[in-house]
Amino acid sequence: MASQISVRLQLDYAGFSLDLDVQLPGKGVTALYGHSGSGKTTCLRCIAGLERASQAFVQINDEVWQDSQNKLFVPVHKRALGYIFQEASLFPHLTVRANLEFGLRRIARQERRVDLAHATELLGITHLLERAPGHLSGGERQRVGIARALLTSPRLLLMDEPLAALDSQRKREILPYLERLHAELDFPVLYVSHSQDEVARLADHIVLLSEGKALASGPIGETLARLDLPLARDDDAGVVIEGKVADYDAHYQLLTLQLPRSTQHLRVAHAPLAIGHTLRIKVQARDISLTLERSGHSSILNSLQATVISETGAENQAHVLVRLDVDGSAMLARITRYSRDQLNLHPGRTLWIQVKSVAVLA
Repeated sequence: MASQISVRLQLDYAGFSLDLDVQLPGKGVTALYGHSGSGKTTCLRCIAGLERASQAFVQINDEVWQDSQNKLFVPVHKRALGYIFQEASLFPHLTVRANLEFGLRRIARQERRVDLAHATELLGITHLLERAPGHLSGGERQRVGIARALLTSPRLLLMDEPLAALDSQRKREILPYLERLHAELDFPVLYVSHSQDEVARLADHIVLLSEGKALASGPIGETLARLDLPLARDDDAGVVIEGKVADYDAHYQLLTLQLPRSTQHLRVAHAPLAIGHTLRIKVQARDISLTLERSGHSSILNSLQATVISETGAENQAHVLVRLDVDGSAMLARITRYSRDQLNLHPGRTLWIQVKSVAVLA
């Protein structure tokens, strides 16, 4: 049986109801995405047992944590989970090492799956072990908090907007460490965020929440490309693609990335990576331009042949969103209605997508 997380929740507050029924992958990162008030944190708290939904079923792979029909409720302290909040909440009177050892002591030695050396190396905090929390930056504190949660060897890691309290520089500092968690650890992560760029960079699966209900749940690549969802109308709307490194130009520091199932490629400004390495990129709808003929000399290095699939209106009534197919990979373009008409776009039309290398988020 494939690993799976099953969550069914019904919870009523004054002015808000949570009514959720989703089946999620039992490994990798699932993002709970939505605007403020959509129910993301309430869902996480119910899964953790911090909120008790009136009707609920919560199963993490082969372990049931709540089944209201059978009057089962596993208390919070007996649920094998790690919980990362917006603030790390470290013990100020303890060193980093002592904070980490506090997490480690919660788990019997024979049940430990993550040791202190592995956690500190994974989060890049080995050099901070003897410091007090008061002498750490916000990003360093959050990395220590994540390491402490990992040392409880959780069956499930819950992350509630862990970057929300950080400035843009600290976010850039911590994101590579979150990517390492994704790549190297085998337990599932539920990641709450209202940042589409964050979700695109980290998640394998996404649940789109609105007013306590799931509008959609599916693989990140497919779901971000759906024109029938509000995601496509966000200012940072775009698609996620995983390609393989085919070449690297050291002089210009440009990767050549071959697209899935395709002979076409993108050139991306990036540090060197080994040939064959898989790299996830996000191409934003606002950064794509369309042309009926392949351009020649231009500062825009990427030109991909594509087919128009469909279109929909955008929040701005002067714009439209166009879904395109590039050899089986979906892309979105936000263009003006004027441009749509000038190009005579319609489903089945073949054209060229242009994308600046500097605009590709990798």
